[in-house]
Amino acid sequence: MSAAGSPWQQQMHTLYDEHHGWLFGWLRRKLGSPENAADLAQDTFVRIIASRDALLGVREPRAFLVTTAQRLLIDQARRQAIEVAYLRELSMAVEQLGGAPSPEHLLDTLQALTQIERALDGLPAKPRQAFLLHYLDGETHGFIAEQLGVSTRMIQKYLVQALLHCHRQRGA
Repeated sequence: MSAAGSPWQQQMHTLYDEHHGWLFGWLRRKLGSPENAADLAQDTFVRIIASRDALLGVREPRAFLVTTAQRLLIDQARRQAIEVAYLRELSMAVEQLGGAPSPEHLLDTLQALTQIERALDGLPAKPRQAFLLHYLDGETHGFIAEQLGVSTRMIQKYLVQALLHCHRQRGA
């Protein structure tokens, strides 16, 4: 290998040098936090590096960076939703049990939530949100329809779509 590095390394270096500052600024405006923007910008480039062939044929590097960053934001939102659901379940368990749940109970709950996250992976946002609101939070179709700005009939379709998606994920 030459001192200059491989063509892929040169391309990655160029991408970083030319667009990191712009991506950081875009994320800072979007997130309102320079610390979170710096973390997400770093994670964006790490994801691109991990997918070595990702740079092949990229004509619009900024659009590519934004798409990658937005996917990371979606992943982060999913993890946060699971964390919130976990903490809510933990709080209810503490109330019901009159004390802290056992480590086994915590592990079971965390494993169940992780399975739900995996089953919903790849599902569009509205069907995923409808599923979580209905099956984890126990919300009615009417409430969910109001929250998502759609009809109750659409919520029924979203729930069917989510259940079919989970069934396919389970079989995969």
